[in-house]
Amino acid sequence: MLHAQTTGRRMFPLALALILVSAPVGGLRAEDPAEARPPLPPVSERARAVHAAGMLFDGHNDFPWLMRTQNDLGMTKSDFAQHVDGQTDVPRLREGGLKAQFWSVYIPSEQPHPTKTVVEQIDFVNRLVEKYPDDLQLALTADDVEKAVKAGKIASLIGIEGGVAIDDSFAELRAFYKLGARYMTMTHNKTLAWADAATGERQHGGLSEFGERVVAEMNRLGMLVDISHVSAETMEDVLRVSKAPVIASHSSAFALCPVPRNVPDPILAGLKTNGGVVMVNFYSAFLVPDANKNARAAKDAIRKAHPDDKAARDKAIAEWYENEPGTIRGTVATVVDHIDHIVKVAGIDHVGIGSDFDGIDSWPVGLDDVSAYPRITEELLRRGYSEPDVHKILGGNALRALREAETVAKQLQATTAPQVDDIKHVRKNDDD
Repeated sequence: MLHAQTTGRRMFPLALALILVSAPVGGLRAEDPAEARPPLPPVSERARAVHAAGMLFDGHNDFPWLMRTQNDLGMTKSDFAQHVDGQTDVPRLREGGLKAQFWSVYIPSEQPHPTKTVVEQIDFVNRLVEKYPDDLQLALTADDVEKAVKAGKIASLIGIEGGVAIDDSFAELRAFYKLGARYMTMTHNKTLAWADAATGERQHGGLSEFGERVVAEMNRLGMLVDISHVSAETMEDVLRVSKAPVIASHSSAFALCPVPRNVPDPILAGLKTNGGVVMVNFYSAFLVPDANKNARAAKDAIRKAHPDDKAARDKAIAEWYENEPGTIRGTVATVVDHIDHIVKVAGIDHVGIGSDFDGIDSWPVGLDDVSAYPRITEELLRRGYSEPDVHKILGGNALRALREAETVAKQLQATTAPQVDDIKHVRKNDDD
């Protein structure tokens, strides 16, 4: 569930993160009793109506990796239609009004057999859709998304998180497209032989020549290029090379929270020409400056108060977290601050939602799981966004980018040959 990051991306271990999803209100702060945070007000009927009328299209959910880490790729230990420990299941997806989801088929940079692992994760998504046909429907195109939504299903798309999956092979990239992948995050946390990662070594100054060819082939296929996780220089190169809109499937605004994983203003400005979309991440450390440092300080105080009792320590951390007012975690308003900034710099057509649910262990107050999306609509309306603009942010922009990438692909397929791997055949001796 919680894939490790090289820059302290994760604030709490898995077991504690699961406690946090269901922790009761009330309890200890660090060493003193803490006053319970007042309950959040209900979402208004107007916000729920506006939300339901739009197409909420989330760019990134790590539920498939959660199932892998829980050794439940066979889906025998939990029922997705009822309840799953974590942040995602059908009842909460329906409550949150989700209409379309890019399911992340994540691959750690250091994972052995990365191609095999991603195929297994894609297989999981396909089996998930097949097992729950009343609620999920596979989507490969923008038209498929609209058909699924019209049928009352959650359109389910596949996005590869980590270009290590293609094993430096255009043939494997094309094979993944045929298996259903409709975006690929160019790197995860480590730099690849052809692209610099945001938290990796700077080896290429962005994309290598091979990396530029990867972007070109993704454009030709109609696979969205995802610039989350890559360095700012790689982002610049992608915008320079790509003929189709790009996305950042789960990133926020660098200007508001200056961490390498977020998108700088010059890149945001470049999206106006490119047509791309930044889908705002709900991870606290990508929303609130110094969130990890401040969380560590709070945890250190709790450890000192409970030096020899792990159960009490974990309970105190969970209760502190549950009552933390949002200074460290952020709030729904913090998420919308990032949306506001992206709208200001890039424009209303270039922002969306990329929660990273089930891939994060700290999230804003009021956004505990997939049931909570309507709170974002409420805050957008409160700030004066029109209903059409709210619908663009919720998912209209993402759907438009996908459709435009398909249009570019049709044009390129008529004029451009596929990229071909440079494979040197070694002739065997006649006696071999």
